[in-house]
Amino acid sequence: MERAKPFLALLIAWVVAAASPSGLANPYAKTLDNGLKVIVKEDRRAPVVVSQLWYRVGSMDEMNGVTGVSHVLEHMMFKGTQKVPAGEFSRLIAAAGGRENAFTSRDYTAYFQILHASKLPLATRLEADRMRNLTLSEQEFQKEIKVVMEERRWRTEDRPRALLFEQLMAVSLLVHPYRHPVIGWMSDLQSMTVRDVRDWYHRWYAPNNATLVVVGDVKAEEVFKLAQRYYGKYKPTALPVRKLQQEPAQRGVRRVTVKAPAKLPYLLMGYQAEPLRDARNDWEPYALAVLAGVLDGYSAARLNRELVRESRLAQSVGAEYDLLARGPSLFLLEGTPSEGRTAAELEAALREQVQRIAERGVDQEELDRVKAQVVASRVYSRDSMFSQAMQIGQLEMVGLSYQDLDVLIEKLQAVTAEQVQAVAKKYLVDDRLTVAILDPQPLDEARPARPPEGLRHGE
Repeated sequence: MERAKPFLALLIAWVVAAASPSGLANPYAKTLDNGLKVIVKEDRRAPVVVSQLWYRVGSMDEMNGVTGVSHVLEHMMFKGTQKVPAGEFSRLIAAAGGRENAFTSRDYTAYFQILHASKLPLATRLEADRMRNLTLSEQEFQKEIKVVMEERRWRTEDRPRALLFEQLMAVSLLVHPYRHPVIGWMSDLQSMTVRDVRDWYHRWYAPNNATLVVVGDVKAEEVFKLAQRYYGKYKPTALPVRKLQQEPAQRGVRRVTVKAPAKLPYLLMGYQAEPLRDARNDWEPYALAVLAGVLDGYSAARLNRELVRESRLAQSVGAEYDLLARGPSLFLLEGTPSEGRTAAELEAALREQVQRIAERGVDQEELDRVKAQVVASRVYSRDSMFSQAMQIGQLEMVGLSYQDLDVLIEKLQAVTAEQVQAVAKKYLVDDRLTVAILDPQPLDEARPARPPEGLRHGE
């Protein structure tokens, strides 16, 4: 199930990185003549490098009839080029002591390698090769599309909560392509052809639609030279015009019930919200991120304290909001009622919690505690090179800049109690709400819950 990564987690990771000596002069960026953007963050803490190639194409760019094609192409990227046979990419990276994988989202598709810094030329050569030289054979496609269909069954159709989230997205959005699952609808996967995948590859996989992010024990100038050597030979492509689809205003609560085998009911509530568009001048997305933290940002936060530990109405509850998206965002509330309690009771309790904030606001102590979670991360953990690269890539893909990372922290710290109350009043209302309820059916133990053969980790 594709779920938004909590924004506070992104900020927590970045604070640690910014506190390191290398954070003062980093990152460095350069755009090649063919449009490929290269961003390098030098980090000398270990002789390791993370290389990520991000394409600004995901399920948001797909049309009816070919939903899931971005993810299918991700699979096919490991099936060989004219120079590197199927399976050889992974074998060479493993032989060099590294690991590699890929991931697809609504907004982007990315490919990564983690290996010794001395092996970066190998990873760069292999990744650049498959940017334009993928074989995409009918035989490999027929095998891989079966793996993807089985992955859909395993990740979504056999998992009640994932199925509920898929239905929530489909109901909460009427026209925006975020309503389609990243993995695609099964009927589209069944009718997909290798030509569909080939067309998608030639349409979007080009240097001027990609960003290379490298973090690790490297020198920026040497990385730029490597990128020029292996990627610089490719010409830019005339990219399709992206026609933005605006979601029409919602006019009342929407509801959906999903029947699936499960032990207990499960509740999802999604409020249509706005993502970050202007890092310096927007304030509502930051206030929404803090609001999520007030509700569910630490162990003693409101939802867990009052609905799980005190009233015991729920076994678990949570709040989630991600302000980084190319399309519309949702502010999510979710929970599992305790045995003997109902999803309707939990919905009422969650509504009461957000209404209380809308009417009474939050006190300064509570607000400061949420903000302190960001700074406290410097004590509890050290940032990883991989997460540094992820933060840079995500910002670039949604139309912001890696240079906005410090701005995000400053703006979060500047959020006031009045702003948190204001966004609760504006966004957590019925005219923005979709409620999805899992109606548990008798458990079916006939189908084993195991990943399909051939599925790569992290997809």
